[in-house]
Amino acid sequence: MTRETRPIHLERTLIYIPIVHTPADMGALREKVRQKGLQRMGPQGWRRKISIINNLWSEIERTVEGIDLTYKKVLIYQDGLPVCGREVEIVRDLARAGSRNHHLLLRLMEKGAQIMGTESAELLVEEYELNKQILDAGEKLGPSRMGVRQRALSDELLKRRDQFISHRINTTLKAGETGILFLGILHSLGNLPAKDIEVIYPIHLSNRGGQEDDRTPDTGPDCR
Repeated sequence: MTRETRPIHLERTLIYIPIVHTPADMGALREKVRQKGLQRMGPQGWRRKISIINNLWSEIERTVEGIDLTYKKVLIYQDGLPVCGREVEIVRDLARAGSRNHHLLLRLMEKGAQIMGTESAELLVEEYELNKQILDAGEKLGPSRMGVRQRALSDELLKRRDQFISHRINTTLKAGETGILFLGILHSLGNLPAKDIEVIYPIHLSNRGGQEDDRTPDTGPDCR
């Protein structure tokens, strides 16, 4: 979707932006995730993954900043950003840590968009603790057993997070407003958004960033 694309007419519109997390988004788990990546794919593979993710973010930035919007009527919903009263502070902290995602959020905010707490703080902390335990366990359980355990618990948490995110959007996005949702590619809102919300998909990402094993929350520890 570019500036030449048709204008948005429906009362409530949600622009869905699939994202891939960068190491800077991982908060307190950043180093553990990096070490896991290096062990799994080696230095060259890790560097290649980071390069792919950076290219994806260049594409996301070009697309989002090319959309013609009235930013005073735009709400920003962000994967990993809890409803906690400290949303802007968290975004600024992650931007200072080097997150391109959160740098982009700040630029949109400067244009007049409002940053919204999007996720349940309790669910983010729960997932943070789960992933921390799995990363700390390392090779003790063996790779196959770790994968089964992680996916069983992580998938259930992911569904609960998606339900919360959808409810949050449904109840805060008002008539005449446009939401922009930045959501990791592992998520799926499906038919959870309200029927009167038109969902627009200006970007279609495959799992090009190799994100399938990086199920770590962004800001869970900041909510406690």
